[in-house]
Amino acid sequence: MKAKPLHEWHVSTAEAREIQLRLAGQVSRINAINNPKFVAGVDLSPPYEEGIARGAVVVLRLPELELVEVQTASARPGFPYVPGLLSFREAPVILAACEKLKLSPDFILVDGQGIAHPRRIGIASHLGLFLNIPSMGCAKSILVGKNEEVGSEIGSWSPLMDKGELIGAALRTRKGVKPVYVSIGHRVDLEAAIHWVLACCGGYRLPEPIRLAHLAAAGKLQVNSKS
Repeated sequence: MKAKPLHEWHVSTAEAREIQLRLAGQVSRINAINNPKFVAGVDLSPPYEEGIARGAVVVLRLPELELVEVQTASARPGFPYVPGLLSFREAPVILAACEKLKLSPDFILVDGQGIAHPRRIGIASHLGLFLNIPSMGCAKSILVGKNEEVGSEIGSWSPLMDKGELIGAALRTRKGVKPVYVSIGHRVDLEAAIHWVLACCGGYRLPEPIRLAHLAAAGKLQVNSKS
């Protein structure tokens, strides 16, 4: 799986914001997911020894959510933690893991924001553009926007709005727990994003690909592959 070199990662915060504004116009909000067979999830560990972080990608077979491939990569993040610029810190390591994949996923789930972002390009959108793959964000908290109360039933959702624009959905994936925040990443619409997040939840609050990617990034999931 190859990533397109859209820009350099070692940039200033001002340059990073300019890059986001430029790339936001390239994000597609049209669904391109059709009869998918494989879904990927990605995550990055907090820096551990000597500031090294581990990026992880897992691939699951649909609809069984069977784990079929895990890949990781480790590196020292080259960008500071700046709210709204998460992709410049995390994406290079995650992309290095994705480029090791033998299987080609049909779409990717990201623990983070897509267009539910002040400049409409969070890490889910950024990764989707680099990998040219349908992507969606599934975050545990809001970065920008507001929503009304979400119903208690699984599948209930409330529009996430910012300045009069629909940017995502607060989605109930499990009874008795807080909703997650779903948004378009790239090459998907909101209806499809909600559908596939729900389809990938294996009884947990977060979709199974994201949950397993979190374990892999923490070194708690064996790195292997099978077809």
